[in-house]
Amino acid sequence: MKKLFATAFLFTMLFTALPTFANPKANPASTAEAEKMTKKIRKELVTLPFFSVFDNLAFKVEEGTVTLYGQVTRPTLRKDAERVIERITGVEEVVNQIEVLPLSNFDDRIRFATYRAIYRQPGLDRLSLMANPPIRIIVKNGNVTLEGVVNNQGDATRAFLAANRVSNVFSVKNNLRVENN
Repeated sequence: MKKLFATAFLFTMLFTALPTFANPKANPASTAEAEKMTKKIRKELVTLPFFSVFDNLAFKVEEGTVTLYGQVTRPTLRKDAERVIERITGVEEVVNQIEVLPLSNFDDRIRFATYRAIYRQPGLDRLSLMANPPIRIIVKNGNVTLEGVVNNQGDATRAFLAANRVSNVFSVKNNLRVENN
């Protein structure tokens, strides 16, 4: 009789909890926790001490596993990003796929020239005053990639044209996204 009661109790508990385990998005509490964790990850990444306009960090969260993407100019920034994400509650594993850009005086000159060209543009100069400017300038072997989110298509076009006018740049790739209003 005790075995039958225990078995019935176990099956009742299992089938009651099964929808929560089978579909974690169905549980509003887990969705709210995932949103909270995403905001915490984003905040930790953009407040890293040496994170600059020349670095691009992105991430993806899947069931407690955080995958880090992007490019950084300092190897220590790659390690720091992984270290701060590991400490966040709810993160079980961190997969670090951040690329460290090669050290190059040539690329450094292009970075600074591109920064000046973009953020001196009328309309874009206001963005340089932000604590975390939205246009990221990634330079690898003389090739420039613009990453980030801007207010409108005009800002994206102005930044792209300004970067194209910088001397010694081999190519410019415009990955700027327009903010959804």
